[in-house]
Amino acid sequence: MLRRTKGRFLITMLVITGLAGTFKDSSLTNQERKVAITLMKDTKSDLQKAIKGLSDAQLNFKPAPDRWSIRECVNHITLAENNLWDMLSTTMKEPATPGKRQEVKISDEDLIKSVEDRSQKRTAAEPLLPSKATWKTTSEALAAFKAARADHIKYAKSTTEDMRDHFVQLPFGWIDSYQLMLLMAAHSNRHTQQINEVKADPNFPKQ
Repeated sequence: MLRRTKGRFLITMLVITGLAGTFKDSSLTNQERKVAITLMKDTKSDLQKAIKGLSDAQLNFKPAPDRWSIRECVNHITLAENNLWDMLSTTMKEPATPGKRQEVKISDEDLIKSVEDRSQKRTAAEPLLPSKATWKTTSEALAAFKAARADHIKYAKSTTEDMRDHFVQLPFGWIDSYQLMLLMAAHSNRHTQQINEVKADPNFPKQ
């Protein structure tokens, strides 16, 4: 609930400032930068808090055979963090295509809400399945996530690149590179929620 409350706060910031899906200037505004940085910092902190102090038994517990364990969730979060950032970096190396702006049908606020909405079930892409991870422990996976997210926050703070005129096509449609950064942060929140759902299971190990 705390993470969702933070998400609603960020969405409210987008709406109040008129930033959600209404941009004419392709450069990032101070408010856009603030929203992205806050979302990335908060979701990083939430993940760390969610798994702090958990035992191996707790990390490996699965509520059902077809459900992920907390260890698997962390592996997936970290794989996605790297994969989505590689996608963003590749897109930013290509020429800007402002003419594609009309292809973007989703606002920033709706994108965050959609990704964080756990009532909508999705299937992970093959490269992002937890089994594809090479980290030996959850601690290693978390360390990799924290290092990557720190770099991504640094980029969000300092970039002068034209993120609003570089686009990627995802299964649900086109988004710009700034939105891809929001999606990445919201994605980690989505699976932190999943981690908390596992912890709330009545059969979750006491220690």
